[in-house]
Amino acid sequence: MTQYGFYFDNARCTGCRTCEMACKDFKDLSETMAFRRIFDYEGGDWKDNGDGTLSTTSYAYHVSAACNHCANPACMEACPAGAIEKDSDTRLVFVNQDACKGFGACVDACPYGVPILSKEDNKAYKCDGCIDRVKEGKNPICVDACPLRALEFGPIDDLRAAHPDALDGIAPLPDPSQTTPSLAINASAAAKPVGDATGSVTNEPEVTYVEAREITMAMK
Repeated sequence: MTQYGFYFDNARCTGCRTCEMACKDFKDLSETMAFRRIFDYEGGDWKDNGDGTLSTTSYAYHVSAACNHCANPACMEACPAGAIEKDSDTRLVFVNQDACKGFGACVDACPYGVPILSKEDNKAYKCDGCIDRVKEGKNPICVDACPLRALEFGPIDDLRAAHPDALDGIAPLPDPSQTTPSLAINASAAAKPVGDATGSVTNEPEVTYVEAREITMAMK
């Protein structure tokens, strides 16, 4: 069995949100539901140089994030109905809608804030890696849509081998040791490590107040 996952080039991403919009269109999602989200992370300050001038330590970058199809998905472990499964071929994580009872345990368990509990039918929804496209030999729609080619998809071991310096997490993503995400990231020069406290997500309402996520922060 081959675990598939995503590579994200943080140095290329401009935060244009084309990947997010392509996903919403392809999956026919409502305006309040998003499977891929862009986090704008910013920080820094001014430094007095003592000679009448100031310099800045400010930085800003974007993180395109969706389900990471973790090796140890917290959502799957938490679901009391057993409605979250891993595909036997690609190891992509998906919600079996017929089995979902709307308990919402997956929403609370995922440290990445990925599953969404719909208010319309009280069922959980999330990125499934465009599993049907993948089985046809295609990429997830977000990957093909990115104009900067900041996203790649494939067997995660192959992606890590192709990008040996890639990380499995940068701020504001949570500690990857919690779930072992199938994710490889090329960190930009501005990127801060997981757990960084010098910056903040400046578009918090956009990425946290999606449908039925009545919490103050998606990232725990």
